[in-house]
Amino acid sequence: MAKKDAPPRWDRKMQQRLARGEAAALGELYDRFASLVHCLAHRVLGDERAADGITREVFVHVWEHPEAYDPKQGPLRSWVAGLTHRLAVQRLRATETAALTQDTEGSTEELERKVRHASVAARADYIVQSMPTPLRAALELAYFQRRDYRQAAADLSITEDEARRRLRLGLQLLSTAHDTGAPGAPPGYGGAA
Repeated sequence: MAKKDAPPRWDRKMQQRLARGEAAALGELYDRFASLVHCLAHRVLGDERAADGITREVFVHVWEHPEAYDPKQGPLRSWVAGLTHRLAVQRLRATETAALTQDTEGSTEELERKVRHASVAARADYIVQSMPTPLRAALELAYFQRRDYRQAAADLSITEDEARRRLRLGLQLLSTAHDTGAPGAPPGYGGAA
């Protein structure tokens, strides 16, 4: 039996392959995480082209600095998400600060409010994407299809008690998006960075 603290084998091997400079490893990593990176960046920035730029920056950083990931600190997915969040918030701050210097109508408080809002939204997206499929399926039925727990139970072929449990747990996880040190957020992912 593996130690509970041991990072997933795939994460360790991927880091080793990247450190050796295997271009195929970068391709695999991109295939696995590009949509997550792009979605998180887009959620923070609200701009397709800026999200594309952040996606490129993230994978360039991973390629150039594979040693920056410490498998003992958590999954590679969380590290990539945290890196994406940090770079996207930096870009948002830089863009908004430049806009503030040109337009005297804005304020630094407004900028910080935008950054906090974008950070919470990105954390919520990450939490939903990371939650187990049964929880996510119940929440999606409740949110997108406006199903109550009884209808969700019927749609998922589970008991009503199980549907209530899944919805409650999913909502509890999602509610942590506002917490700066949220348990659902990857290390280094809290706050507005």
